[in-house]
Amino acid sequence: MVDPVYDSPSPLIAGLKCRCPRCGVGKLFKGFLSLAKACDKCGLDFGFADPADGPAFFVMSGVGIVIIGLFAWIEVRFHPPIWVHFVTVFPALIITCLGALRPVKAWLVASQYIHKAEEGRFESVGKHGPF
Repeated sequence: MVDPVYDSPSPLIAGLKCRCPRCGVGKLFKGFLSLAKACDKCGLDFGFADPADGPAFFVMSGVGIVIIGLFAWIEVRFHPPIWVHFVTVFPALIITCLGALRPVKAWLVASQYIHKAEEGRFESVGKHGPF
């Protein structure tokens, strides 16, 4: 039996669309951030995917730098009362982080698939035997 050939999207496109990294059509998530067990279109098992805390770190770092930079600029430029920051900065941080978390997680899963990333293993090399 011959394996079907898929026109895999780039990891960035698969991530932005939150789709299967192999076929680009099937859904990657079964919940907001829970990965499905397998693609509902091509059957790719998502058991290989382990983005761990990477998406949260990248999103919090990127969004935090931008939003807090904007907060600092507004504070220096306009000196608004503190309640203005509470009403604008916190919702901006929360909404932007939640909005970016899903595509970033999908992008990391797609990158793991495309680059065949897997857990590192030690192998014995040379005369010293196994570790």
